[in-house]
Amino acid sequence: MTGKTTNKAIYITTIEPNSGKSIISLGLMQLLLGKAAKVGYFRPIIDDVEDGKIDNHINTVISYFKLPLHFEDAYAFTRSEVIRMKNVNQEDKIIGRIIEKYKAIEERFDFVLIEGTSFVGEGSIIEFDINILIAKNLGVPAIILATGVGKTMEELVGSLQMAYDSFRDKGVEVLSIIANKVQPENQTAIIAALQLKLPATVIINAIPLNPILANASVKEIVDELDATILFGKDYINNQTGFFSVGAMQLPNYLTHLKENSLVITPGDRADIILGALQANNSNNYPSISGIVLTGGLIPEESIIKLIEGLSDVVPILSVKGGTFSVTNSIGAIKSQIYAQNTQKIETSIADFEKHVHVEALVQRLITFETSGITPRMFQYNLLKKAKSHKKHIVLPEGTDERVLRATKQLIDVDAVNITLLGDRKEIADKLTALDIALDLNRVNVINPVESVDFDAFAKALYELRKHKNVNLAMAKDLMEDVSYYGTMMVYQGKADGMVSGAVHTTQHTIRPALQFIKTRPDASIVSSVFFMCLENRVSVYGDCAINPNPTAEQLAEIAIASAATSRAFNIEPKIAMLSYSSGSSGIGEDVERVREATAIVKQKRPDLKVEGPIQYDAAVDIHVGKSKMPDSEVAGQANVFIFPDLNTGNNTYKAVQRETKALAIGPIIQGLNKPVNDLSRGCTVEDIFNTVIVTAIQAQDI
Repeated sequence: MTGKTTNKAIYITTIEPNSGKSIISLGLMQLLLGKAAKVGYFRPIIDDVEDGKIDNHINTVISYFKLPLHFEDAYAFTRSEVIRMKNVNQEDKIIGRIIEKYKAIEERFDFVLIEGTSFVGEGSIIEFDINILIAKNLGVPAIILATGVGKTMEELVGSLQMAYDSFRDKGVEVLSIIANKVQPENQTAIIAALQLKLPATVIINAIPLNPILANASVKEIVDELDATILFGKDYINNQTGFFSVGAMQLPNYLTHLKENSLVITPGDRADIILGALQANNSNNYPSISGIVLTGGLIPEESIIKLIEGLSDVVPILSVKGGTFSVTNSIGAIKSQIYAQNTQKIETSIADFEKHVHVEALVQRLITFETSGITPRMFQYNLLKKAKSHKKHIVLPEGTDERVLRATKQLIDVDAVNITLLGDRKEIADKLTALDIALDLNRVNVINPVESVDFDAFAKALYELRKHKNVNLAMAKDLMEDVSYYGTMMVYQGKADGMVSGAVHTTQHTIRPALQFIKTRPDASIVSSVFFMCLENRVSVYGDCAINPNPTAEQLAEIAIASAATSRAFNIEPKIAMLSYSSGSSGIGEDVERVREATAIVKQKRPDLKVEGPIQYDAAVDIHVGKSKMPDSEVAGQANVFIFPDLNTGNNTYKAVQRETKALAIGPIIQGLNKPVNDLSRGCTVEDIFNTVIVTAIQAQDI
């Protein structure tokens, strides 16, 4: 859980294909552009497009609203790319790339409209969960819609309720539910049924089926049937309202014409063709949208000549195939909204404004605040912050494979400047043997014993430690140790921070820092925290690495330091001082120590929200928390957990990490004048990468 931030986006998603999602996108875009100076548009995943073409949804929105966006910036992946990556278990890369692309747009615009997937084609079975995952990781609320076509009212209401529950269970706030393409006579009843099933905070809307939006345009018929345009190319975007077959005699057929009718007739029926054209120009008959000539038949030359002499002729198309099959094919076209069809766009916007509670929706969008952050978003924010002010980090264990692989990743993303300690040839040979394409010209490589700074560093160490009976010869021996050399680089300002411990013990890594970097004036001890990246939140655990049996005063200082670290990483702290009992119920030396530590924190830092002693379940479960400590601001909502001793803390973080597959970033050392962080000897490449990033951010605040 983090401090609340004002939302800057909305996620439009559906549960099925052909739900009319574009109506909501267009209507919302029109609405938002009247409320914000700059509105962006983003589609995380688009349908596959042919080379040289662009996604229709993106093209329509960008073109009609004249958004200053390039097509390549408005999406992250095509459908086939996502399927391919999921097949090789690269979900994290999918989400990471989507976050990166979205954030780039978010920075440029006051508000971003995000449109989910279309549920069309291969992979549609997984799209519902993907949309939830994306909305969750972007930290934005959702609007969910479904189509009423082909469903009973009970089926429509039930499917929308299930979708709402699924999003809420995963921590995604749902601002509005929209039943689209419903029968006009059922509109009021559907809204009432949904209101009975869903919380009052959810804005419920129902939009009636509109034939203009449901039927294809003449252009879509041309594309679908590979038709030849004989006349009326300038009116190719005419919208068909209805279609009818001209098989009867003309006098009878004219009585069947309706507004925007599409006339379908064999190509040799000159009477129907001319009669329909005349009806279109007559004030006594409805306008027609176009004429489709079947059978591959072209009117006789005299008829062609007659039509050529008319002005403003509607589109006349020639298609192969019999009248019956052509009519069925036209009826089966799934119409889309595209940039040139302004009639359909304007109709969509008008329907949205008429049937959606726009003012209530705007108010919710303006006032909605996000209060959580996912691990992927947390990692993205870390990387972004590190890159905003690059720092120089020294890695003493320069020949370790994991360190080398992490270094390549760090250099590739241009997050930090790196110094590796070790023999350059040995490191180069190791890179070749491991097939790691790290260009050593992009990093600084130092062999301590051959360094031009070696003697100066040794003399500095001697001056700092001579009161502890360290002579110059001893200082030189110590300076050959990579931990001492790396720490001295930090102390002397030759590096901004150090990360070690992949092959060295915690004591070996931290001892030099305690000896001469030392603790800050406001810190009496050094402590540590882990950022625990759980499925849908980031928690802070301390101290899980350094202090075996802290006193009450030390526990209080660990809590205060952990709160400061949390805030430095945009996590507003709610501190749980953990024990085996909650509130005043427990007795015993251990629980009294936690109780005393809590009192010290409250006395020293009354601005902090802290509760203790409190059990873990009461700290994280809102129902347990409210039952045990109903008046607490922390119970059930804690995000900073202070363990009573190292035995409890170290085992708990490892148990949570292993059993939940959580990412544990740390330990992050607190209290030093300059950042030096320790790694576990079982660390992964990702652990090293993340710890270096965190160390760089710590260095920014010094």
